[in-house]
Amino acid sequence: MVSRSTKPSLRVERALQRDGHRVLAGMDEVGRGALAGPVSVGVVVIDETCRSAPQGVKDSKLLTPAHRERMVRPIRRWALAYAVGHASPDEIDEIGIMGGLRLAGTRALGAVTAAGIVPDLVILDGNHDWLTPPEEVGLLAFADESGSSLPPVTTMVKADLKCSSVAAASVLAKVERDGLMVALDPEHPAYGWAVNKGYAAPEHLQGLEVHGPCAHHRRSWRLPGVIELGQCPQSHEPAPAPAVALDSTAGGGTAVDVPTTEWTMSAR
Repeated sequence: MVSRSTKPSLRVERALQRDGHRVLAGMDEVGRGALAGPVSVGVVVIDETCRSAPQGVKDSKLLTPAHRERMVRPIRRWALAYAVGHASPDEIDEIGIMGGLRLAGTRALGAVTAAGIVPDLVILDGNHDWLTPPEEVGLLAFADESGSSLPPVTTMVKADLKCSSVAAASVLAKVERDGLMVALDPEHPAYGWAVNKGYAAPEHLQGLEVHGPCAHHRRSWRLPGVIELGQCPQSHEPAPAPAVALDSTAGGGTAVDVPTTEWTMSAR
Protein backbone atom coordinates (compact mmCIF):
# COMPACT_ATOMS: atom_id res chain seq x y z
CA MET A 1 0.00 0.00 0.00
CA VAL A 2 1.34 3.44 -0.93
CA SER A 3 1.58 5.94 1.92
CA ARG A 4 -0.25 9.22 1.43
CA SER A 5 3.04 10.97 2.29
CA THR A 6 4.98 9.25 -0.49
CA LYS A 7 6.73 11.73 -2.72
CA PRO A 8 6.02 11.15 -6.42
CA SER A 9 8.94 10.67 -8.77
CA LEU A 10 9.69 9.96 -12.41
CA ARG A 11 10.58 6.32 -11.76
CA VAL A 12 7.48 5.00 -13.51
CA GLU A 13 7.79 7.47 -16.38
CA ARG A 14 11.44 6.61 -16.98
CA ALA A 15 10.64 2.89 -17.09
CA LEU A 16 7.92 3.53 -19.66
CA GLN A 17 10.30 5.67 -21.70
CA ARG A 18 12.88 2.90 -21.70
CA ASP A 19 10.13 0.67 -23.12
CA GLY A 20 9.77 3.03 -26.07
CA HIS A 21 7.10 5.49 -24.91
CA ARG A 22 9.23 8.61 -25.23
CA VAL A 23 6.51 11.27 -24.92
CA LEU A 24 4.27 10.63 -21.91
CA ALA A 25 1.09 12.39 -20.82
CA GLY A 26 0.21 12.28 -17.12
CA MET A 27 -3.51 12.87 -16.64
CA ASP A 28 -5.83 13.37 -13.66
CA GLU A 29 -9.34 14.67 -13.03
CA VAL A 30 -11.02 16.91 -10.47
CA GLY A 31 -14.68 17.63 -9.85
CA ARG A 32 -16.06 14.17 -10.53
CA GLY A 33 -18.11 14.16 -7.32
CA ALA A 34 -19.12 17.82 -7.27
CA LEU A 35 -22.77 18.89 -7.48
CA ALA A 36 -22.05 22.01 -9.51
CA GLY A 37 -19.49 23.23 -11.99
CA PRO A 38 -17.50 21.35 -14.59
CA VAL A 39 -15.52 18.17 -14.36
CA SER A 40 -11.96 19.08 -15.29
CA VAL A 41 -9.03 17.02 -16.55
CA GLY A 42 -5.42 18.13 -16.46
CA VAL A 43 -2.68 16.77 -18.67
CA VAL A 44 1.07 17.30 -18.32
CA VAL A 45 3.28 16.02 -21.13
CA ILE A 46 6.94 15.21 -20.59
CA ASP A 47 9.76 13.59 -22.52
CA GLU A 48 13.26 12.49 -21.56
CA THR A 49 14.53 16.09 -21.59
CA CYS A 50 12.24 16.98 -18.65
CA ARG A 51 14.29 16.50 -15.52
CA SER A 52 12.96 15.97 -11.99
CA ALA A 53 9.67 17.68 -11.32
CA PRO A 54 9.68 20.96 -9.39
CA GLN A 55 10.19 20.49 -5.68
CA GLY A 56 6.91 20.22 -3.83
CA VAL A 57 4.85 18.63 -6.60
CA LYS A 58 2.33 16.25 -5.04
CA ASP A 59 -1.23 15.09 -5.55
CA SER A 60 -3.30 18.28 -5.34
CA LYS A 61 -5.37 16.89 -2.46
CA LEU A 62 -2.25 16.87 -0.29
CA LEU A 63 -1.42 20.54 -0.89
CA THR A 64 -2.90 23.69 0.55
CA PRO A 65 -4.59 26.10 -1.89
CA ALA A 66 -1.70 28.56 -1.56
CA HIS A 67 0.85 25.80 -2.26
CA ARG A 68 -1.07 24.64 -5.32
CA GLU A 69 -1.12 28.18 -6.69
CA ARG A 70 2.63 28.51 -6.19
CA MET A 71 3.26 25.26 -8.05
CA VAL A 72 1.47 26.27 -11.27
CA ARG A 73 4.24 28.36 -12.79
CA PRO A 74 7.08 25.88 -12.03
CA ILE A 75 4.99 23.01 -13.45
CA ARG A 76 4.32 24.94 -16.65
CA ARG A 77 8.02 25.73 -17.04
CA TRP A 78 8.93 22.09 -16.43
CA ALA A 79 6.45 20.40 -18.75
CA LEU A 80 6.91 19.87 -22.46
CA ALA A 81 3.22 20.79 -22.80
CA TYR A 82 0.18 21.08 -20.56
CA ALA A 83 -3.53 21.77 -20.74
CA VAL A 84 -6.76 21.55 -18.74
CA GLY A 85 -10.01 20.47 -20.39
CA HIS A 86 -13.54 20.87 -19.02
CA ALA A 87 -16.98 19.37 -19.52
CA SER A 88 -19.86 21.61 -18.45
CA PRO A 89 -22.76 20.64 -16.17
CA ASP A 90 -25.08 20.62 -19.20
CA GLU A 91 -22.79 18.16 -20.95
CA ILE A 92 -22.53 15.97 -17.86
CA ASP A 93 -26.34 15.90 -17.67
CA GLU A 94 -26.51 14.88 -21.31
CA ILE A 95 -23.80 12.21 -21.53
CA GLY A 96 -23.16 11.20 -17.90
CA ILE A 97 -20.14 11.71 -15.69
CA MET A 98 -17.99 9.11 -17.48
CA GLY A 99 -18.80 10.69 -20.80
CA GLY A 100 -18.00 14.07 -19.28
CA LEU A 101 -14.62 12.85 -18.07
CA ARG A 102 -13.87 11.50 -21.54
CA LEU A 103 -14.93 14.78 -23.15
CA ALA A 104 -12.81 16.88 -20.79
CA GLY A 105 -9.80 14.60 -21.23
CA THR A 106 -10.18 14.60 -24.99
CA ARG A 107 -10.27 18.40 -24.99
CA ALA A 108 -7.11 18.58 -22.92
CA LEU A 109 -5.30 16.14 -25.20
CA GLY A 110 -6.67 17.90 -28.27
CA ALA A 111 -5.09 21.14 -27.10
CA VAL A 112 -1.61 19.65 -26.84
CA THR A 113 -1.85 17.65 -30.06
CA ALA A 114 -3.09 20.74 -31.91
CA ALA A 115 0.16 22.39 -30.86
CA GLY A 116 2.15 19.54 -32.40
CA ILE A 117 2.81 17.45 -29.27
CA VAL A 118 1.57 13.88 -29.72
CA PRO A 119 1.90 11.65 -26.62
CA ASP A 120 2.97 8.07 -27.11
CA LEU A 121 1.12 6.96 -23.97
CA VAL A 122 -1.26 8.40 -21.38
CA ILE A 123 -0.79 7.54 -17.69
CA LEU A 124 -4.24 7.68 -16.10
CA ASP A 125 -4.84 7.70 -12.37
CA GLY A 126 -7.11 4.92 -11.09
CA ASN A 127 -8.01 1.42 -12.26
CA HIS A 128 -10.50 2.33 -14.99
CA ASP A 129 -9.78 3.74 -18.43
CA TRP A 130 -12.50 6.37 -18.75
CA LEU A 131 -10.59 8.18 -21.50
CA THR A 132 -10.64 5.66 -24.34
CA PRO A 133 -14.00 5.46 -26.16
CA PRO A 134 -15.56 2.04 -25.51
CA GLU A 135 -15.57 1.19 -29.20
CA GLU A 136 -11.81 1.79 -29.37
CA VAL A 137 -10.67 -0.21 -26.34
CA GLY A 138 -7.61 -2.21 -27.28
CA LEU A 139 -6.18 0.19 -29.84
CA LEU A 140 -2.44 0.60 -29.36
CA ALA A 141 -1.90 3.75 -31.42
CA PHE A 142 -3.70 6.50 -33.25
CA ALA A 143 -6.10 4.99 -35.75
CA ASP A 144 -5.07 7.40 -38.47
CA GLU A 145 -3.71 10.88 -39.07
CA SER A 146 -7.13 12.46 -38.57
CA GLY A 147 -6.72 12.05 -34.81
CA SER A 148 -10.06 10.31 -34.47
CA SER A 149 -8.58 8.01 -31.81
CA LEU A 150 -6.61 8.74 -28.67
CA PRO A 151 -3.15 7.58 -27.63
CA PRO A 152 -2.98 4.27 -25.78
CA VAL A 153 -3.70 4.46 -22.06
CA THR A 154 -2.17 2.73 -19.07
CA THR A 155 -4.01 2.97 -15.76
CA MET A 156 -2.34 2.96 -12.36
CA VAL A 157 -3.94 3.01 -8.93
CA LYS A 158 -2.60 5.96 -6.92
CA ALA A 159 -0.68 7.27 -9.92
CA ASP A 160 -1.16 10.75 -8.47
CA LEU A 161 0.99 9.63 -5.52
CA LYS A 162 3.60 7.78 -7.58
CA CYS A 163 4.06 9.68 -10.85
CA SER A 164 5.26 13.27 -10.97
CA SER A 165 3.53 13.91 -14.30
CA VAL A 166 0.14 12.79 -12.95
CA ALA A 167 0.57 14.72 -9.70
CA ALA A 168 1.45 17.85 -11.69
CA ALA A 169 -1.63 17.37 -13.89
CA SER A 170 -3.82 17.13 -10.79
CA VAL A 171 -2.44 20.43 -9.50
CA LEU A 172 -3.12 22.28 -12.75
CA ALA A 173 -6.65 20.88 -13.01
CA LYS A 174 -7.47 21.66 -9.38
CA VAL A 175 -6.21 25.24 -9.53
CA GLU A 176 -8.07 25.99 -12.77
CA ARG A 177 -11.35 24.43 -11.68
CA ASP A 178 -11.21 26.10 -8.27
CA GLY A 179 -10.67 29.41 -10.02
CA LEU A 180 -13.76 28.88 -12.16
CA MET A 181 -15.90 28.15 -9.11
CA VAL A 182 -14.57 31.12 -7.15
CA ALA A 183 -15.34 33.37 -10.12
CA LEU A 184 -18.93 32.08 -10.17
CA ASP A 185 -19.48 32.64 -6.45
CA PRO A 186 -20.53 36.34 -6.66
CA GLU A 187 -23.15 35.38 -9.24
CA HIS A 188 -24.65 32.72 -6.93
CA PRO A 189 -23.52 33.52 -3.36
CA ALA A 190 -26.16 31.33 -1.71
CA TYR A 191 -24.19 28.15 -2.44
CA GLY A 192 -20.81 29.07 -0.95
CA TRP A 193 -18.78 28.04 -3.99
CA ALA A 194 -15.84 30.25 -3.04
CA VAL A 195 -15.25 27.83 -0.17
CA ASN A 196 -16.73 24.47 -1.22
CA LYS A 197 -15.98 24.67 -4.99
CA GLY A 198 -19.31 23.03 -5.83
CA TYR A 199 -18.99 19.96 -3.60
CA ALA A 200 -21.67 18.78 -1.16
CA ALA A 201 -20.71 20.96 1.82
CA PRO A 202 -23.43 21.85 4.35
CA GLU A 203 -23.77 25.43 3.13
CA HIS A 204 -24.10 24.24 -0.46
CA LEU A 205 -26.81 21.73 0.44
CA GLN A 206 -28.65 24.36 2.46
CA GLY A 207 -28.53 26.75 -0.49
CA LEU A 208 -30.00 24.07 -2.72
CA GLU A 209 -32.78 23.35 -0.23
CA VAL A 210 -33.73 27.03 -0.08
CA HIS A 211 -33.11 28.23 -3.62
CA GLY A 212 -33.02 25.07 -5.72
CA PRO A 213 -30.40 24.50 -8.44
CA CYS A 214 -29.10 27.12 -10.84
CA ALA A 215 -27.76 26.82 -14.38
CA HIS A 216 -24.37 25.61 -13.13
CA HIS A 217 -25.70 22.61 -11.23
CA ARG A 218 -25.76 19.05 -12.53
CA ARG A 219 -29.52 18.79 -12.66
CA SER A 220 -29.63 15.09 -13.57
CA TRP A 221 -28.10 14.32 -10.17
CA ARG A 222 -30.08 13.76 -6.99
CA LEU A 223 -29.98 17.34 -5.73
CA PRO A 224 -32.08 19.04 -3.06
CA GLY A 225 -34.55 21.36 -4.77
CA VAL A 226 -34.77 19.34 -8.00
CA ILE A 227 -38.32 18.09 -8.36
CA GLU A 228 -37.92 15.89 -11.43
CA LEU A 229 -34.84 13.74 -11.18
CA GLY A 230 -33.05 13.11 -14.41
CA GLN A 231 -34.20 16.30 -16.11
CA CYS A 232 -31.60 18.01 -18.23
CA PRO A 233 -31.34 21.58 -19.51
CA GLN A 234 -32.61 21.99 -23.05
CA SER A 235 -29.42 23.54 -24.39
CA HIS A 236 -26.21 21.54 -24.67
CA GLU A 237 -23.96 23.91 -26.55
CA PRO A 238 -20.47 22.39 -26.53
CA ALA A 239 -17.69 24.33 -24.90
CA PRO A 240 -14.58 25.19 -26.92
CA ALA A 241 -11.36 23.41 -26.15
CA PRO A 242 -9.07 25.20 -23.69
CA ALA A 243 -5.73 26.65 -24.65
CA VAL A 244 -2.41 24.95 -24.21
CA ALA A 245 0.92 26.54 -23.51
CA LEU A 246 4.29 25.05 -24.27
CA ASP A 247 7.33 26.10 -22.30
CA SER A 248 11.05 25.65 -22.71
CA THR A 249 12.19 22.34 -21.34
CA ALA A 250 15.48 21.34 -19.77
CA GLY A 251 16.45 20.08 -23.19
CA GLY A 252 16.27 23.54 -24.72
CA GLY A 253 12.78 23.48 -26.20
CA THR A 254 11.30 26.63 -27.68
CA ALA A 255 8.25 28.25 -26.13
CA VAL A 256 5.17 28.28 -28.35
CA ASP A 257 2.16 30.54 -27.82
CA VAL A 258 -1.23 29.08 -28.67
CA PRO A 259 -4.25 31.40 -29.07
CA THR A 260 -6.42 31.31 -25.99
CA THR A 261 -10.10 30.42 -26.19
CA GLU A 262 -11.97 31.37 -23.06
CA TRP A 263 -14.69 29.15 -21.72
CA THR A 264 -17.00 30.46 -19.06
CA MET A 265 -20.04 28.55 -17.91
CA SER A 266 -22.92 30.87 -18.69
CA ALA A 267 -26.61 30.42 -18.13
CA ARG A 268 -28.34 29.15 -21.23
